[in-house]
Amino acid sequence: MRNYWFLILLISLFSCRSLAPNRMFQTPKDYSFAGDTLQTKNTSYVLKEGDMIEMRIYSNDGFKLVDITANGGGGQMNFYQNMSFLIEADGMVKLPIIGKVDVKNLTITQAEDLLQQKYSRYYNDPFVVVKVTSRHVIVFQGDGGKGTVVRLEKDNTTLLEALALAGGISDNGRAYRIKIIRGDLKNPVVHMVDISTLEGLKKSELYVLSNDVIYVEAAANYKQRIWQQLTPIVGIITAVLLVINIVQK
Repeated sequence: MRNYWFLILLISLFSCRSLAPNRMFQTPKDYSFAGDTLQTKNTSYVLKEGDMIEMRIYSNDGFKLVDITANGGGGQMNFYQNMSFLIEADGMVKLPIIGKVDVKNLTITQAEDLLQQKYSRYYNDPFVVVKVTSRHVIVFQGDGGKGTVVRLEKDNTTLLEALALAGGISDNGRAYRIKIIRGDLKNPVVHMVDISTLEGLKKSELYVLSNDVIYVEAAANYKQRIWQQLTPIVGIITAVLLVINIVQK
């Protein structure tokens, strides 16, 4: 009898495990989600510390490439592609020839205009193109699904574009329960999005911002979860019965 109650205790301890231990970003039933923006487009992206940018400079309004890294700023025809520059904590970015420039809180267009002014001392009619390479969102397919980092190549990237770049919604994903987690993760703003119907597309928050976390909730797969819970229990029962059998002998 003592062995019997020991076995029951082991089973009850393991059966208390959560049926969804890998679920993320759970919210209380009465959680107040942020309102939708009714498809209002994002404002232009504003540069901030920690951003990585690529800069390309052209002469004659884009007709010829010039090498801004050439010694003395001679304007040679070779241009080193994909050079990245970090916007430091003070908002300054160190660039070839002109040195440090404060670009914090500028839009990309404003930064391009500022740099064109700076480089006009060395080149005639410079044309500067700035691209932020560190903008991204993180997409999680819920309930054990994979996470994907999606780079944002442009302003006003839609939720549908971000999901498509992440591989779409998985077979057990709930298209009517997609969370967009935005802002400081210690005190985030959370939107709940429904794209399962055309009506939901009209009403929901469809534009994403850099550093958003997109979480697609998953439908419950009780058969798989029950089997996952039973597997270790069956192993324990087998081991206990084997020990009991050995002791009794």
